[in-house]
Amino acid sequence: MNVFQGFEQLEKIPNPVLTIGTFDGVHIGHQKIINQLNKEAKAVGGESVLFTFYPHPRMVLYPESHGLKLIQTQVEKIDKLRRFGLKNIIIHPFTKEFSRLTALEFVRDFLVNQLHVKKLVIGYDHQFGKNREGSIDFLRSVSDIYGFEVIEIPALEIDDVNVSSTKIRNAILNGETDRISAFLGEPFELHGRVVGGLALGRQIGFPTANIDIESDVKLLPKAGVYAVNILLQDGSIKEGMLNIGTKPTVSDFNPVSIEVHIFDFNKDIYDQYVTVQLLTRFRDEYKFESVFDLKEQLNKDEVSIRDYFISGL
Repeated sequence: MNVFQGFEQLEKIPNPVLTIGTFDGVHIGHQKIINQLNKEAKAVGGESVLFTFYPHPRMVLYPESHGLKLIQTQVEKIDKLRRFGLKNIIIHPFTKEFSRLTALEFVRDFLVNQLHVKKLVIGYDHQFGKNREGSIDFLRSVSDIYGFEVIEIPALEIDDVNVSSTKIRNAILNGETDRISAFLGEPFELHGRVVGGLALGRQIGFPTANIDIESDVKLLPKAGVYAVNILLQDGSIKEGMLNIGTKPTVSDFNPVSIEVHIFDFNKDIYDQYVTVQLLTRFRDEYKFESVFDLKEQLNKDEVSIRDYFISGL
């Protein structure tokens, strides 16, 4: 997949078939659009293109009040789009100036004059441009003038999926791993770099990899203990258990940390990037009376989570 940061580095794309959106999460509704996009591109001997934005528009337009957390970091989103067969992604800087473009200016100056779009694949309720005037009806009204075709994803196909970014965010905040996986079509992921920690886990027999997700806008799931798969930088996949929380047994003033204990593993992976897939949530995070009590609970957690993997549930 080709990733272009704006139009400055854009290379010529043959017969581009394009869709527009933030695509946070790349959920199963987005996946339907991408599948249709790829199908239409193949039909005209062209390539699929997603025109998306960074930062998220709400972060720019409402910087003091948006409080928005994203389902995916940019790295996670790009990786998932690649896996679903998208050929090109254009990440355009979203600024207040850009937000003031009319729908006509956006279509004419970007999609037609610079990209030479062949087809536009749009969800039935998608809107863009100043005052959200760029509706499906608007696109149809200018498509003959500018020589591109508009393909609408019908309401039935999108609504039948019954998914939205709001629903996904709520499921993540509640730690509802089954719902999250159903919405995303795969487990929720945390991608980050392994960094040093307090080494308390090692002292009590549960060495952990501390994950720095390197993002202050990534939405974190509900605190607690999870069964996880860990995708290592060498391509291998390991099983383990993850704790997300503030480690209240150690101190009342810890920041939120992400720590994974990888089963049957003792290699040095500091500074490597890993992806952690949350499979199921086992329990809340507790404040124990002592570190000894914490260790006893971790032993129980490990038995339960290993049984989970053995049973295939």
